[in-house]
Amino acid sequence: MVLVTADPDLPSRWTAATVYDDMWVDPDGDPRDVGTSPVGERETLIQYLHAYRLTLRMKCDGLTPEQLARRSVPPSTLSLLGLVRHLAEVERSWTRRVMLGEDTSRLWGEPGRDADFEGAVDDPEVVDRAFTAWQVEMDATDALVAATEDLGTMSASATARPIALREVLVHLIEEYARHCGHADLLRERIDGRVGQ
Repeated sequence: MVLVTADPDLPSRWTAATVYDDMWVDPDGDPRDVGTSPVGERETLIQYLHAYRLTLRMKCDGLTPEQLARRSVPPSTLSLLGLVRHLAEVERSWTRRVMLGEDTSRLWGEPGRDADFEGAVDDPEVVDRAFTAWQVEMDATDALVAATEDLGTMSASATARPIALREVLVHLIEEYARHCGHADLLRERIDGRVGQ
């Protein structure tokens, strides 16, 4: 199903799903569906975090560096590439700085300067670095969770307020959920692909 937009400069609205014309993918082919409901707190948190990460990755699939770096509307600096960079920094901050207490530098520059988004430019090397950094930080979070038996384990940071790992996971899910909504709108503006 294709719906034509009123603005000729914007793409037509479309979806790759064939069973449900308002979905991104058909339910049977959705990689986020693991086929079972999570059992227990740990599995639930891990499964939801994984699904939101995968949603963002799906929103970026098949796009060029220019499309990934394309901003929403002025004066916003929001772009899909900016979201990837931002979420790499979010994972790095919660896992390395807060939970592990590491004194690690920021990936993209000083806070408060919108560096996650300002530096998201149409350059294949910038794109590769962003996706590589995002994967490294997701792997670090996953390793921490796997190595920590008790989700009530408190953070090691001397500068942040004490926080349990379970709350950090909820913060990550919250951050991804918020930005996946942005990603839906950004992707639709780029090529008309609608989200679910």
